[in-house]
Amino acid sequence: MSVVTEPAVSVVIATRGRAELLRRAVRSIAAQEYAGDIEIVIVYDQCDIDALDDVKPGLGSVTLRTMANDRTPGLAGGRNTGIAAATGELLAFCDDDDEWLAVKLREQVALWAQVPDAVGVSAGIEIVTQSESIVRIPPAVSTRKDFLSSRIGEIHPSSFLFRRSDLLDLPVGVDEAIPHSYGEDYDLLLQLTERGDIVSVPHPLVIVHWDRTSYFAGRWAPMAEGLGFLLEKHKDLLLDDSNAARMCGQVAFAYAAAGSKASAKHWVRRARRHRASEPRVALTWIALSGIVSPERIVTALNNRGRGI
Repeated sequence: MSVVTEPAVSVVIATRGRAELLRRAVRSIAAQEYAGDIEIVIVYDQCDIDALDDVKPGLGSVTLRTMANDRTPGLAGGRNTGIAAATGELLAFCDDDDEWLAVKLREQVALWAQVPDAVGVSAGIEIVTQSESIVRIPPAVSTRKDFLSSRIGEIHPSSFLFRRSDLLDLPVGVDEAIPHSYGEDYDLLLQLTERGDIVSVPHPLVIVHWDRTSYFAGRWAPMAEGLGFLLEKHKDLLLDDSNAARMCGQVAFAYAAAGSKASAKHWVRRARRHRASEPRVALTWIALSGIVSPERIVTALNNRGRGI
């Protein structure tokens, strides 16, 4: 009698300078109630390698590998380094400051078996802010058309599960040309959904921590440059006026926060051409006025489980 085994999963964590948070993420992956093999590939970006010798004894049968990012510095290069080194049939990402519920892989793989033509599987998330926890549930099925209409923030990188072969088959993989790797996850979804849909488990399987300082907090110019790059790369993002206004508004706000008034006003005009009532336009003017700091605006949004 043959034994049915679940596909092996490699989990890539690109990290830099978050030792304690990284350990929490690793332990949550090692605690998976999953019958298949799990390999954790940790890629250290522009920092020394931490072998995690204090964590390894508690990982059970989970394999842990550590390495340096040998590609372009940044998140995209780190993820591509991990993808190239991984050995699992399936590949997942986990941000170093997030954590998984124990049933994540088991439920995602079970759903994928029901929808084998899907290009990937996501799941709901629980966002932990400084004041509360907020649940976000993605659509059951998300197509490329859906992503061109919205980033679908409920589909978070820490919930991604793909076939490694599909990632290796992409022309640029995780695009290392994106300035500062800002928005590389959105770009990856746009690339992959040219081949199929994303399906999602309809309840939270990932805890996303917004109760600490983001890596991009205060790095407004990189945010603006990254989003502007995506709008140039994927011209069809501008076909949906609502999404175009949102993204142009995000760029405008980031430039305003960076102190680039002329660039902020340019992107405000672009946002208004797509949707006059775009709320990020008003937030940009507030940031430009100095009445409320950009940091306070973003903190208030984050505390509601939303980004700019």
